[in-house]
Amino acid sequence: MNSEAPIDVAVGILIQPGGNVLMARRPGGKPYAGYWEFPGGKVEPDESILSALVREFREELGVELDRQQCQPWCCCDHVYPHAHVRLHFYLCRAWTGVIRGLEGQQIAWQGSQLDVGPVLPATIPLLDGLMIAVAQG
Repeated sequence: MNSEAPIDVAVGILIQPGGNVLMARRPGGKPYAGYWEFPGGKVEPDESILSALVREFREELGVELDRQQCQPWCCCDHVYPHAHVRLHFYLCRAWTGVIRGLEGQQIAWQGSQLDVGPVLPATIPLLDGLMIAVAQG
């Protein structure tokens, strides 16, 4: 078990007006390659969680998040064999640009029943609550 201090990770859940959410498949060469996740990445020193999220979405997906339409949703810790992470989830309902996997990752819009898998272990316990939050708008 990894007992180091957690690594802060900003995670964005892009939500279309109809309620579908965007997931990305982790590319080869990363831990858990091939698993599906909500996009995001590590928070740099002296960077806010929201600033990290905006940066990661620009770098990974080529879109600019509307900061006013990104609300903190939940935070949870998960200990993987390779790292202890603290995941800061944001619900994001507005962005500009065309979403594309700039790091070679596949992307897929998903409804209340996910058609992709496997999903990262840290995400699985949150899925039911997420779908309720998305439906509530």
